Amino acid sequence: MAKVIFYEKPGCGGNARQKALLKASGHELDVRDLLSEAWTPETLRLFFGTRPISSWFNPSAPRIKSGEINPDMIGASKALAMMIEDPLLIRRPLIQVGTRRETGFEQDQVDIWIGLSKTRERVDETCLKSKAGV
Repeated sequence: MAKVIFYEKPGCGGNARQKALLKASGHELDVRDLLSEAWTPETLRLFFGTRPISSWFNPSAPRIKSGEINPDMIGASKALAMMIEDPLLIRRPLIQVGTRRETGFEQDQVDIWIGLSKTRERVDETCLKSKAGV
């Protein structure tokens, strides 16, 4: 099984379910706080690969939901600078196994990548709405 570096927002119910699924699948987790990590544009950029810039953003972030930020209108450098300033904007979790890095928890893709328990339950990509904030 894989050693997974898992950057989460502490207290996020979705991230808790994702971690439980990874553990149940036999993976070793190194859990880190996405909000307190000392990100640089270079280190953060590695998680987004060839995804469109708008998909780098957490659609549940207050500044996105309020319309203050329109991810479709932002270039890569500006997006990274905004995310470093306000990590709630980052789509989560950020996951690293070896040198490969990904954002979000697309369960079918994670299963293909590192394998998930065949008896798994579906988990949400976002936090529970009942939890505080994003």
